[in-house]
Amino acid sequence: MARQSGKFVWFEYVTSDVARAKAFYGDVVGWKTQSFPMKDKPYEMLVAGEKMVGGYATPEPGQRPHWTSYLSVDDVDAAARKVAAGGGALLVPAFDIPEVGRMAKVADPQGATFWIMTGTGEGGDEPDAPSSQGTFHWNELWTRDAAGALRFYEKAFGYTSKTMPMPEGDYHLLEAGGVPRAGVLTSTKPEVPPMWLPYVAVDDCDATAARAKRQGGAIHLEPTDIPNVGRFAILGDPSGATFAVIKPAG
Repeated sequence: MARQSGKFVWFEYVTSDVARAKAFYGDVVGWKTQSFPMKDKPYEMLVAGEKMVGGYATPEPGQRPHWTSYLSVDDVDAAARKVAAGGGALLVPAFDIPEVGRMAKVADPQGATFWIMTGTGEGGDEPDAPSSQGTFHWNELWTRDAAGALRFYEKAFGYTSKTMPMPEGDYHLLEAGGVPRAGVLTSTKPEVPPMWLPYVAVDDCDATAARAKRQGGAIHLEPTDIPNVGRFAILGDPSGATFAVIKPAG
């Protein structure tokens, strides 16, 4: 696996009810699963077509079902120190998983959590493949202070940023090596805690939203067009976890 520092390279759904999640996401976005042997129990991977894109993870006591993401970095330990120096927190100290890599769980200063990782056997960068049904297309930070978040992510991970004026407020792009890797926005919903929101590519945004609703999920934002970007919707699954889907433009 080639290292793409600054890119979110893996996504996990954290749940104690994998069977329920499989039924919902299998119907809504078409994921299948594949077991990967681990020391304590098999790890269920999410498969889109023939590509492994994520997995199911066991929650910590008291955790509600939610999505989490993994950011590729060159050095996990060094990145964790930068996170702490920038006002973030180290939630799970760095550890190694044989044949997978080294990783740690962190939080930014506003409390949005994610993992940082260096995959085993990663080398140089490689071109991104076009998004296809069921692959993760984008990751977006919902925060209460976009300016503060940009300062943190730029310093901790070396991103540069660009601002795009939008009708509902500025939208910011985090870029690594000139390539857009994630978005940042100031949330207009104060009840929503700071979080990373994953976007799944789909062939038909409206049909996907309709399937989610039929399967007991929720539509938090109806399918909406963004010129030159695509048609997207923000959904909730039956357990309350939030995710987004998008039919990319072009």
